Amino acid sequence: MFIATLLTNPAKPALDRATVEALRNAWGGGDAVWLNPGIAAEFALGDVPANLWEVWEGLQTIGVDLCVQGAVGRRKRLLIADMDSTMICQECIDELADEAGVGAHVAAITARAMNGELDFEDALIERVGLLKGLPEDVIARVIANRITLMPGGQVLLDTMKAHGAHTALVSGGFTAFTAAIAATLGFHEHRANTLLMQDGKLAGAVGMPILGRAAKVEALEEIAVRLGIAPDDAIAVGDGANDLGMLARAGAGVALHAKPSVQAQCALRVNHGDLTALLYVQGYSQAEFAG
Repeated sequence: MFIATLLTNPAKPALDRATVEALRNAWGGGDAVWLNPGIAAEFALGDVPANLWEVWEGLQTIGVDLCVQGAVGRRKRLLIADMDSTMICQECIDELADEAGVGAHVAAITARAMNGELDFEDALIERVGLLKGLPEDVIARVIANRITLMPGGQVLLDTMKAHGAHTALVSGGFTAFTAAIAATLGFHEHRANTLLMQDGKLAGAVGMPILGRAAKVEALEEIAVRLGIAPDDAIAVGDGANDLGMLARAGAGVALHAKPSVQAQCALRVNHGDLTALLYVQGYSQAEFAG
């Protein structure tokens, strides 16, 4: 048994009953259940439709996301989340680079690395090198003035925690930022890279070993073992190529507003919904949301 979930941006609801019922009828699905009127609905299916991605493309044009997954075990006991462009709207290293006067150059490297065109570790070392000499207090200034939370993140954390889930922020960025974001949103733990300092300034180097694609998978597996659960009991969310490993390893891997090359390798893709989409794909209704 499978479940088809249709959802849209809560700030601009675009999901109507006619769209849901037309697809349910075309696919011979079960009764539609509205998780949030105008925003999210689901229905059961006997199998994955052969024209799934053709339908998905069509729905994208009207601002609707479609996710099809197995019905068993949808509610997860572990959330593993990327930070940059996932739990927050920015790339922290790009914001630091802008303070250093090399913003456009670093942002171009970041985009290529997140799309899988460059080796993540090499690209990170190169970008961090360009930050050498920035005063350490620039980090606090960037967090205060430049970083904004991705919509729906607080509700996602509060709801999953209220239902007993463990939450971990695992980033290829920096602990100076993950510590702040984890504390703000209430993650149980966080992991990231360390920006090295020298005489109160950024040294232009990152602590080794670098937390990249493999380390994110290792984090998921280590935390699952500690909790006594299987990786299938985790839902992971990210947007870049370095997230692909953990997205594939988790029971549900959600590509959120992801790079095209990342979306192409993920079965669950959310381009219009916010972070509450991760609740809807787990079968939570808006009435069950916490916070």
